[in-house]
Amino acid sequence: MTFHIGTRPGPKGQTIIDRDAAIMSGSLTPRYPFAIERGEGARVWDVDGNEYVDFAAGIAVTATGHSHPQVVEAIIEQAKKFIHIAGTDYYYDVQVKVAEKLAEIAPFEEPARVFLTNSGTEAVEGAIKVSRWYTDRKHIIAFYGAFHGRTMGALSLTASKVIQRDGFFPLIPGVHHVPYNNPYRCMHSRREEDCRAHCTCADYITDVVFKRIVPADSVAAIILEPLQGEGGYVVPDPRFIQQIRDICDQYGILMVVDEVQSGIGRTGKWWAIEHFGVEPDVVCSAKGLASGMPLGAVIARQGVMSWPPGAHGSTFGGNPVSCAAALATLELVEKGYMQNAIVQGEYIKDALEEMRGHHPTLKHARIDGLGLMVGAELVLDEARTPAKELRNRVEKLAIQNGLLILGAGESTVRFCPALMIDRDTVQEGLERFDKTLTEAEREAGLL
Repeated sequence: MTFHIGTRPGPKGQTIIDRDAAIMSGSLTPRYPFAIERGEGARVWDVDGNEYVDFAAGIAVTATGHSHPQVVEAIIEQAKKFIHIAGTDYYYDVQVKVAEKLAEIAPFEEPARVFLTNSGTEAVEGAIKVSRWYTDRKHIIAFYGAFHGRTMGALSLTASKVIQRDGFFPLIPGVHHVPYNNPYRCMHSRREEDCRAHCTCADYITDVVFKRIVPADSVAAIILEPLQGEGGYVVPDPRFIQQIRDICDQYGILMVVDEVQSGIGRTGKWWAIEHFGVEPDVVCSAKGLASGMPLGAVIARQGVMSWPPGAHGSTFGGNPVSCAAALATLELVEKGYMQNAIVQGEYIKDALEEMRGHHPTLKHARIDGLGLMVGAELVLDEARTPAKELRNRVEKLAIQNGLLILGAGESTVRFCPALMIDRDTVQEGLERFDKTLTEAEREAGLL
């Protein structure tokens, strides 16, 4: 396929980038030279008229694609009625409907209660608070590689990159990090086959943390991503997740799952935790929940979310326009996009496997994922040396080839397009990725 390549960024885009650099906070992660004009489905156009296949979806947010007509219509209709009233003080039907639907699809049998937020990090903050309230315990166990957000409580649980935490200590006390199951890169330095035969990460909690750091009866919650996102799109062994559930049951600890990136159908089920045969106590949701409108949720077992009036609240959480977008999103995901995620995700994984033969950085790579949450960890050799600089170069070269794609972890490329993406667009994006990776490998002297 021949790609039409204009200057990227063009003069209009470069002007926006320059203005941004002069006024926006320098804390923002160095971004890619793409200034969007519009989007439709899984394609976007920059302000200079260049077209791109979007494999990033706003960091796995635009679940139904850019500006889906049904979502746009729901937003407009709600905005005509009222835009804000503060659900912490008053009542409105669209907020109740979203909560009812989230309770209906909650990944546990017990009836659920819901608290609506503006974002994923706020959902995590709410989960911290409700866990401490319910258990009357102060300590929380989280995992290395985890990303739970950047507010002080969520940041205390995050252990993805040191730059995210550096300069902000002291964080909230009582948070203890432990290794996450990843046989490809076992943190206990065990061989992959040994790790797969018996993971010791859960054992580390009982044999080390509970014996040397904090007693089990002081731990309120164990919080984990069922599929690590920013940590590298790492899919754990089901036995590991089941062991965590067993530990929680044995010691009266809440199991909190952060489904901010992995939820709302992205993995082919409503929630990634459903792939592992266990039920959590609390779920954190956001990102794909409202197709790009700001909305998050804490979904907990009814008996757990027992805090009294005034214990938690939000002025903007559950915004009526966002709730309208969420209802449209949930309907579209349920009626077909969740199934499409399975089909297209398998196709992407198969295509990446086929690319191993002509890409040295994929030859020994970890290629894994569930649904449309697929990662390829690029490595330089059989020793699995992370191809970090090359991965970073791929992200930038992809822009020049008309592809938006993001990294994760140290050297992983993530594939997380909109759940509605069609096969032709998937294929076109893969061809652009193939071309980009070839260019990056050639620049690095690997081809």
